[in-house]
Parts: sequence; structure tokens; C-alpha cells
Amino acid sequence: MSIGEVLADARCRLGLSVGEVSRRTRIRATIIWGIEQDDYSACGGNFYVRGHIRAMAGAVGVDPAPLIHQFDATHQSAEEDSAALADLRPAAPSRPRPRNRVAWIAALCVAVLAIFGWAAYHLASTAGHPPGGKAVAAADRVPASHQARHSKPRPSPSPPRPSPAPARSTAAPTPTVVPVRALAPVRAVAFGPDGPGQGDDPQSAPLAIDGSGATAWHSDWYTTAEFGNLQSGTGLLIDMGRRVTVTAARITLGGLPGASLQLRAGNVPALADLGEVASASGASGSVRMPLTRPVRARYVLIWFTRLPPDISGTYQASVAKIALQGQP
Repeated sequence: MSIGEVLADARCRLGLSVGEVSRRTRIRATIIWGIEQDDYSACGGNFYVRGHIRAMAGAVGVDPAPLIHQFDATHQSAEEDSAALADLRPAAPSRPRPRNRVAWIAALCVAVLAIFGWAAYHLASTAGHPPGGKAVAAADRVPASHQARHSKPRPSPSPPRPSPAPARSTAAPTPTVVPVRALAPVRAVAFGPDGPGQGDDPQSAPLAIDGSGATAWHSDWYTTAEFGNLQSGTGLLIDMGRRVTVTAARITLGGLPGASLQLRAGNVPALADLGEVASASGASGSVRMPLTRPVRARYVLIWFTRLPPDISGTYQASVAKIALQGQP
């Protein structure tokens, strides 16, 4: 069994909820929920993970030493390995300074002076003999009448023709079509204001994603549509197992019209960290909830903020089927 399975099994044997373990250990319920799923991303580092495991094990009556040893064996920090290797790596030897640097600089100076001397001599030798001087003098002795008799007028060049402007394309660019398909959730749990596992009817939560419209998850019944002023909402948390891109959802509701619900998504299973991406009001039957823009998330929450009436005169919500679309 993994670390999370051992802690979750011990908690269930004692009949404790995640909230009760949270009050005993002063660890947030979302962190406890993640550790029981072997997800340590919300703990903040291996040092804190070990402290949380030790505190949770004490609260449910489990010896923490084997669990911490198992965690260290499978989650050793890469930074610790790098530091150990750096201590064993020999220091690079210092490079000796060249001894003939002064001689090399002197040779370079001599070469530069030689180049300047050759350039000065070349300019001085060619200054008194301009090229083409005899040809210019001979041209000056040609009579003007001979020049006029043999010279021909040059035709004026025609102006260049302007090149035609390239034709502009009026066709609209073809939009990029992103293929979408059905996404398969890993699990569904009841979700309340205190987090996962604290919602209504937790045993029936998996029925909402079993693919059958004949089975359903039902909330508790309340005296008013606003949950009898007892809480702010109730719902189902869908765990995709990893981050996926969600573009739309179709939720099959039961009962009479009047439900108000939100579609929320995020990467931490806490109500404050799951942002609203779509909503519907006065809903019943099959409700399609497209997102204004795709969202990348691991968790999707179906959160009811108002309950529809039922035939008994009370208020209750039910979800028979949840279908998510997007990209894996």
C-alpha cells in the first residue's frame, strides 16, 4: 500500500472525516486530501511533507517511521543529490599565465610600425605622378571643329515604366480548427463548502460518471432553494487524474426546472482555487455549458448555488450524467 492509502485506510477505520483530521493536526483539508491521493504538490517541499505525514499518522494511530522511510526512498530531493556530487567533484586547476606575453606584444608593435612605414613610402612615391596625365593633355590638343564634326547627340533616356502593384489577396485566412473529443474522468467525489469528501451523499458520487443515465447522484433535501440557509452550495468534484484542456461540459440533471449551477476548474481541490468558467440558471434536463475560452486544469467542479424543487415540496439536486469535452 502507498503512503496515502495507509493513512486513508487508518482514518476510515477510526470513522474520522478529513475535516476532523484537519482540526486535530491543524493541516488544511486540501493538503490532507492530496496526501491521501499521494499528491504532495500543495505541501511546499519534502521537509513539510515529512511533518504532515508524521502529524497525520499520529492522529489516526499509525507509526510514522515506516511511512517517512518509504517517502524518503521514493522522493529523494534532486537538489540533495546535486549538492553531494558537487562536494565530490575536484576543483578545476588554475591556468598558468603565459611567460612570453611581453615578447609577443613587442613583436606586434614592430609589425605595426613596419606596415605604417610601407604605406607612407607608397603614398610619397605616387604623389608627383597623377595617373592618366598624358591622356588628358592629348585630349586638350584636339581641335574644337574636329570634336564638333565627330560628336553625335546622345538620345535622352526614356523614363522607366512603373511596375504594376502586386495584387492583394482578399480571401480571409482559414481559421485553425482545434480537434476536441470526450474526456474520461478518473473519479468523482461529493464536494461541500469545506472541500472534497464533505459534500452530500458521498457514496453515490461515482454514479454521476458511470456513463449510465439510469443511475444518479442526489444531494440532500433542503427546506428552501438556498439550502435552508445552512450552507452556500453543494456539488461534485471531478478528478481527471492529470491536467487536461476543457472546452465544454454537458450535465444531465433530474427533477424539475430551477437549478442554478456553476462550472469551476483548477489544479487544487479547494473552492477558493477553483475559478468559475461557465454557469447556468433555471436549468433542468440536459444542460450544455460551453466555456468562453479553453482552460487547462486537473479538477472540474459542478457547484450548485440554488436547488430545484422536487415532488415532495422540498428542494434537491440530482446529476445523472457528466460529459466533458476538450483535449487530453
